[in-house]
Amino acid sequence: MSETEVPWLNEREMAVWRRWLRVQTELPAALGRALAQDSELSLQDFETLVVLSEAPDERLRISALADQMDWERSRLSHHLRRMAARGLVAKQDCQEDGRGSFVMLTDEGRAALEAAAPGHVRAVRGIFLEGMTDDELELLGTFLSRVLERASV
Repeated sequence: MSETEVPWLNEREMAVWRRWLRVQTELPAALGRALAQDSELSLQDFETLVVLSEAPDERLRISALADQMDWERSRLSHHLRRMAARGLVAKQDCQEDGRGSFVMLTDEGRAALEAAAPGHVRAVRGIFLEGMTDDELELLGTFLSRVLERASV
């Protein structure tokens, strides 16, 4: 096969690929709907609060948060501004170099995360994990790690 020839997906590969594309749409939507039932947090709010809650002193430079979440910095800045207006996060100047800023979890943000987490975990279990055997979970974890390695180049 020459470099210009494309090895098209066979019927089975195409079916799996299309299911994966649908999962990428449907899973976040379902998790977002479930989260909205128990809280006023979006899935993106929840992710932001989780990453901050796991950071040292519950704060990160905005650039580091953007890197961890794999978001464009401008998108994250707009999102953080909306979250700050709701009292979930706060911005703090960096005293060490005066150039950057930190974003930190507020008490309100921590309380919102703690209140939303049980329902989110129930949704993840019910929508994503339920019915999966230990072997399937291991296989899926291995597969997703390989895909992430190739995609994160």
